[in-house]
Amino acid sequence: MIRVEAVEKAFDRPVLRGVELHVPPGCIYGLIGPGAAGKSLLLKILVGLVRPDAGRVTIDGRDVLSLPDLELQEFRKRIGMLFQNNALFDFMTVAENIAFPLRRLFDLPAEEIADRVADRLRVVSLPGFEDRMPAGLSGGQKKRIGFARATVARAPIVLLDEPAAGLDPVTSQKIFDLIRAEQRASGATAIVVSSDLDRLLTITDRVGMMHRGQILFEGTTEEARASEEPHVRQFVHGLPDGPL
Repeated sequence: MIRVEAVEKAFDRPVLRGVELHVPPGCIYGLIGPGAAGKSLLLKILVGLVRPDAGRVTIDGRDVLSLPDLELQEFRKRIGMLFQNNALFDFMTVAENIAFPLRRLFDLPAEEIADRVADRLRVVSLPGFEDRMPAGLSGGQKKRIGFARATVARAPIVLLDEPAAGLDPVTSQKIFDLIRAEQRASGATAIVVSSDLDRLLTITDRVGMMHRGQILFEGTTEEARASEEPHVRQFVHGLPDGPL
């Protein structure tokens, strides 16, 4: 269970305003909402990259914000993350990029690391790409490599920020199909931020909508589609109910 309670964060202005979020274990949770609503920031808070100004974050019963640095580093082994811009290291090969969290967080033999990298490349349909460099990859290939890195540690929690941004519809659908297949195989809890609602809502179990730094709606995917709340209805169905 991921539980966010009354989380607030401001920079030059308030961004998160008392966010309340509850994600059951073993589900795909779609986090939606207009730009600048705070979705990406919330993911960074969950993984401990940004500390909120107020509030509480508990994951599997542990208060993440109270963990000392060493314990937080250990706890991060439980979370895989795909960043919005992929965050691939351009000076590393594909294999080195995928292996990065294994080498940084775990003490594993080189042979096991190589086997895990090869397995992830097979899963994302890019076998044999170990020695390629990111500069020579297409947008869709970079997304798949980012996904491979986010899942190589077999973490029970996976956070995916805009996994299909900038991709054509066919490639985008392949990415979402991959997310669903992998989550079903692993039983992980996945939070997916995406603006591609048509495809996102085909794989989610639950949906939360952020609006102006707050969670405006939480419920099942079916409840999100049927919601009469004006902002949710407009965003999910693209209806002209006024500006978000």
